[in-house]
Amino acid sequence: MTPLRTGGTIHGVGLGPGAQDLMSVRSDRLVRGARHVAYFRKAGRAGQARKIVDGMLRADVIEFPMEYPVTTEIPVSDPRYNDCLSAFYETCIDHLAALASAGEDVVVLCEGDPFFYGSFMHLYTRLQTIAPVRVVPGITGMSGAWTASGAPITWGDDVLTVLMGTLPEEDLVRRIRDTDALVVMKIGRHLAKLRRAVAAAGRESEAWLVEYAAMADQRVTRLCDADAITPYFSILLIHGQGRRP
Repeated sequence: MTPLRTGGTIHGVGLGPGAQDLMSVRSDRLVRGARHVAYFRKAGRAGQARKIVDGMLRADVIEFPMEYPVTTEIPVSDPRYNDCLSAFYETCIDHLAALASAGEDVVVLCEGDPFFYGSFMHLYTRLQTIAPVRVVPGITGMSGAWTASGAPITWGDDVLTVLMGTLPEEDLVRRIRDTDALVVMKIGRHLAKLRRAVAAAGRESEAWLVEYAAMADQRVTRLCDADAITPYFSILLIHGQGRRP
């Protein structure tokens, strides 16, 4: 006899870099079948994850937009930043856990891979002890970016370093200088600082900027030719030049 189901599952679903046909079969199935869909977004915006699944959702879907209370208004070093976000995540958890407790499955839409610099991780660590949680991996944005560039990111024994554009400039310089291949994410308003760091590391001629990788408005340019302002969904690349046959 099959036991009666008493609770729902919360699925963190990786959507990949931005194109619907780059989702996994499992992600596609869960997204299309979901009655409850949750996603993060900035207040007043549609949300990138929600844009990716446009046209895929059920007609009777119930959406739960989780709107960040703060993004760049408060420095991350300010204690108020963590306090504000912690309270926000707890509110999100209460809603998701209540749905799961009522026997409802919930799909949380995640750009790229849920376990790679994504907000879902903050839900996952809090939900583990109070509701069943499953994670569906996805193609990362950086993979979409180096594919868009038309060149392999690593060869042979190349060391790949992944940095955040939010790091202090001196840290960026040191790490850019010391690695073979490089990915820099979360650039946005940090572009000017990143330009200086790449130049100080002596690698300006190697650097590429990929905007909206795998999306309709994808753009690939050399860093030296890029605009002074770049969107949040931009990734800087320096390709490794390691050994090869």
